[in-house]
Amino acid sequence: MTNHYQNIVVAVDGSKEAELAFRKSIDVALRNVGATLHIIHIIDTSFLTSVNMLYENMIELVQKHGEVLIDNYKLQANEAGVANVHTVVTKGVPKTVLSKKLAEIVEADLIICGATGLNAVEQILIGSSTEAIVRHAKCDVMIVRTPE
Repeated sequence: MTNHYQNIVVAVDGSKEAELAFRKSIDVALRNVGATLHIIHIIDTSFLTSVNMLYENMIELVQKHGEVLIDNYKLQANEAGVANVHTVVTKGVPKTVLSKKLAEIVEADLIICGATGLNAVEQILIGSSTEAIVRHAKCDVMIVRTPE
């Protein structure tokens, strides 16, 4: 059994918990020489259709926000010494993308995520994205709960 990870995925959504997970992902990437850190942001399409009816350019604004967010995380990872950083901004339902469709995006051998994220209402009503990742991921999962 090996503890060396080659493809580390961290899911970011702008929440405090995602920030903690991101910081932990840098530590893990640096300990795993040659690993690639994949920073992924999912634009939640489950609410965008109704929001887009109110604001025509809302999807475009959300897309731009996601790109700025992920570029900032990539810069931080590079500055911390992580040489191999890959970023992904994609659309979908975060719970589904991270738990079931991630293999189509990257061959992850570790997914790092915060215990909770931005969508507290969804967490209460139908379960969190983190819970779905733990149940369905085909690789190791690290849940970050507290500051390092």
